[in-house]
Amino acid sequence: MNGTELLIHLIGGVALLLWAVRMVRTGMTRAFGGTLRRALAAGGRNRFGAFAAGLGVTALLQSSLATALIVSSFASRRLIALPVALAMMLGADLGSTVATQVLAFDLGMVSPVLIAIGVVSFMSSNADRARHVGRISIGIGLLLLALGLIRGAAEPLRESEGLSVLLHAMEGEPWIALIAATALTWAAHSSLAMVLFVMSLAAAGTVSVPLALALVLGANLGGALTPLIDQWGAAPEARRVLLGNVIMRGVVAIAALPFLGQLTGWIGMLDVSPARAAIHFHSAYNLAVAVIGLAVLDLVAMVATRILPAAPKDEDPASPRYLDPGAIDSPSEALAAAARETLHLGDLVSGMLSRTMAVFEKDDLKLAKSVEQADDAVDRLHESIKLYLIQVSRGEMSLEESGRFVEILTFVTNLEHVGDIIDKNLMELAAKKIKNRYAFSPEGRRELAAFHTRVTETMQLALNVFMTRDPNLARRLLAEKVEVRDAEIAAAQSHFGRLKEGRPESLETSAIHLDVIRDLKRINGHLTSVAYPILEGTGELARTRLKAPEAAATNGGEPGPARGGEAAPAS
Repeated sequence: MNGTELLIHLIGGVALLLWAVRMVRTGMTRAFGGTLRRALAAGGRNRFGAFAAGLGVTALLQSSLATALIVSSFASRRLIALPVALAMMLGADLGSTVATQVLAFDLGMVSPVLIAIGVVSFMSSNADRARHVGRISIGIGLLLLALGLIRGAAEPLRESEGLSVLLHAMEGEPWIALIAATALTWAAHSSLAMVLFVMSLAAAGTVSVPLALALVLGANLGGALTPLIDQWGAAPEARRVLLGNVIMRGVVAIAALPFLGQLTGWIGMLDVSPARAAIHFHSAYNLAVAVIGLAVLDLVAMVATRILPAAPKDEDPASPRYLDPGAIDSPSEALAAAARETLHLGDLVSGMLSRTMAVFEKDDLKLAKSVEQADDAVDRLHESIKLYLIQVSRGEMSLEESGRFVEILTFVTNLEHVGDIIDKNLMELAAKKIKNRYAFSPEGRRELAAFHTRVTETMQLALNVFMTRDPNLARRLLAEKVEVRDAEIAAAQSHFGRLKEGRPESLETSAIHLDVIRDLKRINGHLTSVAYPILEGTGELARTRLKAPEAAATNGGEPGPARGGEAAPAS
């Protein structure tokens, strides 16, 4: 092969390696993610238990990045103390070396067998877990295949003059090799893939053992930096865990860099191949970080806390509280987190709605301004939940998970619409009333307050229906929609009666009065829509409120009730 063909083979092998590592990680997360997360949580009672839990979970998951995201989410919610979380990360870093030790052996003959088993498992079963286990098997098989491609392409590269010049320049500059490997690992988002790539280059004789060791140090440092950079916008409590891990790995890597020559000699005494030397050094480095790190956990925790102090006490209401980035690869858990965050959004909107009537009754512009500011927080939180759901939807979801995804996204959108109605419509009506010094009649004020109370109660019922998905509550919610429609008609008729009497307050506030009722009814319609998918699933929702032509003729053309005794989606 010429140089171009070799380069294409090498790039293709690296790309396949990255994809295979991702397949194994996502398959393991989706098949056993909940179990692994519970194992981490159970191990968080003390440092050594946390270290063991981090080691075991990452040995199975084969992604210290995924473990880091889970542990940092625990820390951000204060489920575990910072030193315990750091101990988990030390275990995770050591656990990530298990796969490299196994894959250092020549297992090329196993690759087609694993791929075949995985394809059969994936295609012959409809069970989610069986399909994910098949994905894991395919991923491991492709990983072994990728290593063979990289070895085959890397061996002839020893004769490349350009590569020889580049590698020769890095031979005498281990700092450059460290920085280059750190950057490449961050770009690839996989320290495992980078270490295996270095192992393949060393096995082909393309890089010397000292350079391979420097590249391994860079891969480990890059693996620690990746989650920290990715989560830079997270809460300080979450980032402290990731920063502490970078500090421990960085200090040991920098301390080892000047002694690569001696370390190469010690490893050479084991009489191992260059590839095995790189892998053994990877394991020894992580073992050294674990031993040293466990001894100085409190000191590292103190430094990380000093660098990343706690956020101010006045928490931004628009900040997500439950959107766990570590759960994105596990759709069921991620959707549960999104549902909890939707309840948080519902609380914000409910607060806006509860203050709405007070603005009209007290003519309070300051209170109206606070409601408008709350809508800004609702918009930002809505955007966060929507983006999180989009990330979750990029993975493979079951039919049930897809249905729940649509329900959450629809309800979140409806809540945002409710906030807009309160801000853009009701608060503008309140401002008009205050500006013109209008006053509702006593009867009109009582009618509006009663109608507002009914819609506020609907809000609480809708949130309960969303979370429990209880058909009985869904029926109550949809029945309430019919009652609200009747209450709207009754309020309008009562208001028209006062207009006929020539009541001055009713005459000057007529447009505002009717618009408030109309907007509250629109809010009620958005809230009751959460019941539709639940009742559709139980077969209780009629498709239309129109009677059949024969029935309408028999009834003299009068409209009849919806089939099944429930209101249809029309508002």
